[in-house]
Amino acid sequence: MSYDTGQNANRSNEKPALKQARGLMGRIRTYFLTGLVVAGPAAVTLWLIWWFVTWVDNVVRPFIPADYRPETYLPVNVPGSGLIIVFVALTVLGFLTANLIGRKLVDFGESLLSRMPIVRPIYRTTRQIFHTLFSKSESSFRRVGLVEFPSPGMWSLVFLTNAPTEEISSRLPATEHVSAFMPCTPNPTTGFFFYVPKRDVIDLDITVEQAMTVIMSAGIVQPGGDPHSQTKLAALAETARLAQAARKAEPKAEPTSAK
Repeated sequence: MSYDTGQNANRSNEKPALKQARGLMGRIRTYFLTGLVVAGPAAVTLWLIWWFVTWVDNVVRPFIPADYRPETYLPVNVPGSGLIIVFVALTVLGFLTANLIGRKLVDFGESLLSRMPIVRPIYRTTRQIFHTLFSKSESSFRRVGLVEFPSPGMWSLVFLTNAPTEEISSRLPATEHVSAFMPCTPNPTTGFFFYVPKRDVIDLDITVEQAMTVIMSAGIVQPGGDPHSQTKLAALAETARLAQAARKAEPKAEPTSAK
């Protein structure tokens, strides 16, 4: 009996030590994850900036004479010189284009590119994309909405652009349509493009940046966490349910025949 008593005493002495060790490991794990959450985004951001600056420098440096490179006169390589040169060159190009002579030169260059069979479609498509992305007009890629996709009761974020042209809208059902792009998670550069009836789109009061954050984080980061934002999200969900019920109650529209 004395042996059992001694063994129980040893076990009772080990339990507090074991609990203390587990508590210490739990605190270390918590501190490590907290540090990772704080340092991770900053490290990724700095790495992307460094990669972009280095890439621009490597592209621009071969076109700069050796006498005009900063590393020719300094003992160390200075990153960012190529980025500064690109910024100055694009600014000067924009200034010249705004003038009459520069506009004439740009029109002449565009006319030459438009006559090349292979280059023409590539240039036109790229030019339209850049005009859409960097345009300040309200018709550009700056509206966010919800559409019922991929099945009833499931809603996806989409980015809305312009209405379809007359050639396309004349062959769509007799209702107003909008152009929608639904990016994929976590890579928003790929996705689906389709025309959707405007009445089936629920406009969201969030920015494109906030929607991109939701998509790239797979819903982990939501736009706004205050009670007011939660109330707005609940109201949008109720609007989506009402739109779904109204759509089921309406008869389906027949496609219009092309004349």
